Amino acid sequence: MADEATRQFLAGVRNFARDIVNPRAAEWSAGSGPDVAVFAAAAGTGLLRIEVPDALGGLGLGFRAKVEACAILAASDFGLAMALVNTHNVAKRISQSASPELARSLLPDLLAGRASACTALTEPGAGSDAAAMLCRAEKCDGGWLLNGEKVWIVNARHARHAIVYAQTGQPGQGAGIAAFLVDLTNPGCTTFSIDSGISQASIGTGGFRLDRCFVSEERLLLPAGTAFKAILEEINGARIYVAAMCCAMVSSALRMAQAYGEARQTFGKPLMQHASWREKLAGCAIALAAGWSLVDAAIAATERADDVRHLAAAAKVNAVTLAQRELPVLLHAMGAEGLRETYPFTRHIGAAQLAALTDGSTAMLLDRLGRWDPTRIEL
Repeated sequence: MADEATRQFLAGVRNFARDIVNPRAAEWSAGSGPDVAVFAAAAGTGLLRIEVPDALGGLGLGFRAKVEACAILAASDFGLAMALVNTHNVAKRISQSASPELARSLLPDLLAGRASACTALTEPGAGSDAAAMLCRAEKCDGGWLLNGEKVWIVNARHARHAIVYAQTGQPGQGAGIAAFLVDLTNPGCTTFSIDSGISQASIGTGGFRLDRCFVSEERLLLPAGTAFKAILEEINGARIYVAAMCCAMVSSALRMAQAYGEARQTFGKPLMQHASWREKLAGCAIALAAGWSLVDAAIAATERADDVRHLAAAAKVNAVTLAQRELPVLLHAMGAEGLRETYPFTRHIGAAQLAALTDGSTAMLLDRLGRWDPTRIEL
């Protein structure tokens, strides 16, 4: 059961989603990104401090609190939820791996929402296969020189800091990958935005090119031999909160459709009293219950420090598939009314496609899950 600090934190996140995110999400979907006041308000709730130790200005809460916060935000806007959790994750890594001096200099702006941050894995030729990255780090006097390109990075269009994973050894060898904290205002770094038919304004999608970008030795956060394992652990966590976010989008859409069905009259009675209409929502609710159960099992396994590779992958694949399948059904249950920008149906449908491409493609995860036996009783 959540403690009082967690309950108060999540209550503040709900208020932030209701009062700040909901009124603005439609304009973000049209291509206008959140302004600095939104990030400052998010910081005021503690959204950038969740797992950062209280000794460094954080809340010192657990993984479940982060997952639930992400879900609450995604019910309003998936993109902003992803943007905030990525800055938070960088702040957490700095608190764990940076020197005390570096942490004290960087964390105040990150935790207050005055600066954003990103984690950079994906490259033009390396997505789910992180070991194939070509971005290189070469040792030099006092530090490292980084060369390469990162793309499809959350927050990259406006981030100040990036944790950049780069190869220090032979290409294709995970053991040679190290993690560097890069100041994206460095003259050796050029950032750019990435847009598509699905607006990515609130998620801040972009990339950057590194051309002999100097990184001092103190900004080597994870040396070769440790970084690749950290990548895998962090991706497992991300798959779990992305799964929760997809379930949350379906939950919000289902609630809206249910409320509409109770109020909308057709052929002399509310839509909800038409069995053929109601059965579609019933099927969604059943699948959604299974989705939330899988997310909860993955959170619990993470809290126990179990091996969550398969559970995290299963939770994500299931939740993404659920969102991709059920959100259009719920939109059509609303009829043309569901297309109004006051409702999130179309935004959520687009976000489900983005979710399917983050932290490991569905095809790659299914290949892994084909070898998994989830049976929990002796047969």
